Amino acid sequence: MKEIIKTILYDWQVRKLPAELLPRAINLEPYLDSKPRKIITLTGFRRSGKTYLGLHLIKRLLENFGRQEVIYINFEDERIPSQIEFLTNLLPTIKETFAKPPKILFLDEVQNIPQWSKWLRRVYDENEDILFFVTGSSSKMSSQEIPTELRGRCLEIKVFPLSFSEFLQFQNIKINLDAVRHSPEQKAGLSRALQEYLRYGALPEVVLSDESKKAEIIQQYYQTVIQRDIIERFKVKNQEGLKALLRLLLNSTAYSFNKLYNTLRSLDYRIGKTTLLHYISYIETSYFLESLPIFSYKIKEQLQYSRKAYFIDNGFINALSTKFSQNMGRLAENLVLVELKRRAHSQADIFYWRDDGNREVDFVVKQNFKIKQLIQVCRDISDNDTKKREIRPLLKAGKELKCDDLLVITGDYQTEEKFGGQSIKFIPLWQWLLG
Repeated sequence: MKEIIKTILYDWQVRKLPAELLPRAINLEPYLDSKPRKIITLTGFRRSGKTYLGLHLIKRLLENFGRQEVIYINFEDERIPSQIEFLTNLLPTIKETFAKPPKILFLDEVQNIPQWSKWLRRVYDENEDILFFVTGSSSKMSSQEIPTELRGRCLEIKVFPLSFSEFLQFQNIKINLDAVRHSPEQKAGLSRALQEYLRYGALPEVVLSDESKKAEIIQQYYQTVIQRDIIERFKVKNQEGLKALLRLLLNSTAYSFNKLYNTLRSLDYRIGKTTLLHYISYIETSYFLESLPIFSYKIKEQLQYSRKAYFIDNGFINALSTKFSQNMGRLAENLVLVELKRRAHSQADIFYWRDDGNREVDFVVKQNFKIKQLIQVCRDISDNDTKKREIRPLLKAGKELKCDDLLVITGDYQTEEKFGGQSIKFIPLWQWLLG
């Protein structure tokens, strides 16, 4: 085991870092001096930029420290066995191999090793001079689900695909927001960028690739997530049933367990109800799916009603859905949900609202037991009937939930209108995304 570790350490000493690392909005440097000392955990969907952020920080650190003091280990390296013995021998071998003890230990996808959390708790307590950064593409490392032994010792940073402002920066597109309102050329450039962002999503490698390769890369990511983060991690036996379930979800705006169960059985996939619940949990754990419950003060009602299905990146809907790939309204709504999750961190809960007549409000943002905002997403509000259809449930929900922050995110319509005693803001999607 020590020889494997020494080989990994040697490879790190000679590894070339990317020549150019584009900055993200997340800056890890302030966490180097966090008080009290915490284990910094970067969580999020595979390929959303966690490793990239780590390497960006490491590159800055190497200006002042050597690679013996700043060590990066990727636990998806096929040479690393999925055995606790690797972790048990890691620090002793590092200290034996190098003259100086490490100052920073960056552990990428460490959750692949059994009992990793117990090991991390022990070495964290025993080595006060080492700052630990760990990443994980499983919500089991999130602040809500992190193992008991690490509670209170971790500080979570959620990493999402690129925001729209980051997307523009990666594409080297400079937009003057004041000029957009008056310059047709600026507005056209912003519109083209937004269309690409809506269609192909915001995973960094996809954004930086040629258009001809984007769909292929997205397909590869999808297959990797299915295989590594779901099938292998949870030892799924009915692989074809799982893939059929994913196809159903990608082609649905909402789902119920009973409907999914009956549909799969009609297609000759024998999946029990308990197994089906487990499969959906696995998909959510990988950060691929976000299931939005209906808003209700009664937990029983939340469980009874259908859930709305959203995905971590629009590229998957565009590349994999046969139903919604050209539906810009669906893509815009999915994008808004991801942005709301990015802004909310762990400080808000998001639901949808529906009345007895099946009229819906897309998003209910709840924070500290209070409804903070109600949001509808409607790309084209120019038709009067469409406008009425969108604002009626918004006004009704505003009264019922005692919320006066009512918002409609539109394609290009901006104003504020009053309806009786209630006010609704209409904001273009690009403007809302840029905050």
